[in-house]
Amino acid sequence: MNDVELPNGWARVTLRDVLHTIEAGKSFTCEPRPAGPEEWGIIKVSAMTWGQFDESENKAVPIGRAVDPAHEIHPGDVLISRANTREYVGAPVLVGRCRSRLLLSDKSLRLVPTHRVSKKWLTYLLSSPKVRQFISKTATGTKDSMRNISQHALLGISFMLPPLAEQHRIVEALEGHLSRLDAAEQELETARKKIASFRKSILLSLVPESAPTSWEISTVGDAGTVGLGRQRHPDWHSGPEMHPYLRVANVFEDRIDTSDVMEMDFSGVFDRYRLEPGDVLLNEGQSPHLVGRPALYRGTPPNVAFTNSLLRFQARPDVLPEWALLVFRRHLHARRFMREVRITTNIAHLSVKRLKPVEFPIPSLEEQKRRVQSCDELMSYADAMEQALKRNRVRAKHLRSAVLERAFTGRLIPQDPADEPVFLDRILAERVAQGNKPKRATRRSRKAGTSHAPPPPALSTSPPTTAVQQELPL
Repeated sequence: MNDVELPNGWARVTLRDVLHTIEAGKSFTCEPRPAGPEEWGIIKVSAMTWGQFDESENKAVPIGRAVDPAHEIHPGDVLISRANTREYVGAPVLVGRCRSRLLLSDKSLRLVPTHRVSKKWLTYLLSSPKVRQFISKTATGTKDSMRNISQHALLGISFMLPPLAEQHRIVEALEGHLSRLDAAEQELETARKKIASFRKSILLSLVPESAPTSWEISTVGDAGTVGLGRQRHPDWHSGPEMHPYLRVANVFEDRIDTSDVMEMDFSGVFDRYRLEPGDVLLNEGQSPHLVGRPALYRGTPPNVAFTNSLLRFQARPDVLPEWALLVFRRHLHARRFMREVRITTNIAHLSVKRLKPVEFPIPSLEEQKRRVQSCDELMSYADAMEQALKRNRVRAKHLRSAVLERAFTGRLIPQDPADEPVFLDRILAERVAQGNKPKRATRRSRKAGTSHAPPPPALSTSPPTTAVQQELPL
């Protein structure tokens, strides 16, 4: 941050300098349900994940379990998720409405700033892209699904602090800009849903539920052959006839992803499972709304097989593979496959036996070609709209980042010479006068089920220009 010119009246500080305390909660085994109105509850990390505090994301404390009321959450608290995914670890939230008897967990932190720091301003600062990037990179842990940020790392965040009056003006300006961006992004989301509906309407109109009388009303099993891929086995991880294979992770709707193709030994059986151009692959095991997701194999990658997480459909001579793909995409969006699945451990399975009787309308070859071409043309319009939508989403994201960057470098609104400048020594003196020095819980008190707040951040007594501290370039 030292390469950014310090605006008049601002001061370079760390989070350590502007907090009275940083408090952690305590967790223990809770009921697998939200707390009732008169029960104590402990918040989950999901209560702080999405930018607004969600009081419903909590677990009920068992009846009779002692709790420390000092960990109760109140409106106006600034909370941070200490442990979460890489994307959301350290996500801040300013508590608005909040039910009573709701407690901090050991994965949440409460930041208590001095009276010279606006809580709204601080929450926006901690949400800004540069701070979020810093926290994401600083968080520790071997799994992206659960990263941790230490209090020490948080307290080392460096930034520029404006006068309190300017903080309030910055918040007011930010809320105006961001509310307009929120409205624009909501419009983009509405447009995305309309495009998805447009795609579905294309498929349902080209493959109608009530087919013309001139069409043959057949079944999947009569319109072609259906087979299941080869089961994977540790014994086949190596061998003399190694070949690439496709699995459910490679097959998306009308698209085969070849960025992660695995291999196994197909000694003596490769011809049975080798894919041919024109084969239609369908997800055999998936989440219920995605089971049966189809894609057409067009020969890339060559000499590839498939596993039993996929079904293969090979059309008979009077059925175009592209028409078969269109029929299967129609069934996917009409949720026709969902009526045939069997669910085991949250995974839906579509067996060969249950796929074969599914209806399969067959018009003449000329009609198949005409409808496939119409589908391609209409879907190209949807693709173009979707690309424009993605560009606007990226633009909105960049605008949000730019607004936040300007806000915390003194370029969003003009400075007012009448504002009282920030004096770091006064802030530090006020923290000393506050006398808020809670002690860390001892081993004995933790065994007894009591809980105490962690020690306050160490006071920074060196001048800010010479202090050795972790710098975050905002």
